[in-house]
Amino acid sequence: MKAQDVMTAPVVTVAPEAPVPEIAALLIERQISAVPVVDGGAVVGIVSEGDLLRRGETRTERRRPGWLEMLLNRDIQAAGFVKEHGTCARDVMTADVIAVAPDTDLAEIARILERRRIKRVPVIDKGRLVGIVSRANLLRGLVAYRHSPAGLDAKSDPDLARAVEERLSREAWIDLRRMNIVVTDGVVHLWGAIDSAERRRALALAAAEIRGVKRVEDHLTPDWFANDAG
Repeated sequence: MKAQDVMTAPVVTVAPEAPVPEIAALLIERQISAVPVVDGGAVVGIVSEGDLLRRGETRTERRRPGWLEMLLNRDIQAAGFVKEHGTCARDVMTADVIAVAPDTDLAEIARILERRRIKRVPVIDKGRLVGIVSRANLLRGLVAYRHSPAGLDAKSDPDLARAVEERLSREAWIDLRRMNIVVTDGVVHLWGAIDSAERRRALALAAAEIRGVKRVEDHLTPDWFANDAG
């Protein structure tokens, strides 16, 4: 699945001059956790709930020990003051916007969210904002996949067996030379020896991921030779 399959569109946006109280009210009204800041059609930033946590109005400004304030660059201190006391979106927004394209794979988006420790990414097409993908959108994509028609990618038992083998061949934690994969009426039978309960479970999960597999039967036995070798 791609970003365009799960993204929220159209996107609620604000201008750089939007007042901070209006942005807070918009987040509450629309039940969203962030809003892109758009200037002339281009995304220039994002204001999230996190950007509004520490504010002068609520006396939640960041209080650092005096010795730490002395060590901090004055520009950093000034930027922090603007964020906590600024009056519009331009003052409080996060300007380093990470975006994706409509055809970006969901697996890549998940990696971006995890690696950058962010909760959402705008979807940009030819310089224009066309949607936004959040963690919630990824979960909805998972639900949609679960309830979508089977649509077998492999239509015969031999095709399914090849698909399972190809899937497992991409994993470094399994030695296919010690495995025998048999598919009968869409049921995958796993035969062989394995020395790890974790890898045994992972094998079954990987096989079950193949579209068209009805279920997985585990006939694996402990790999005594591997245990003795340790």
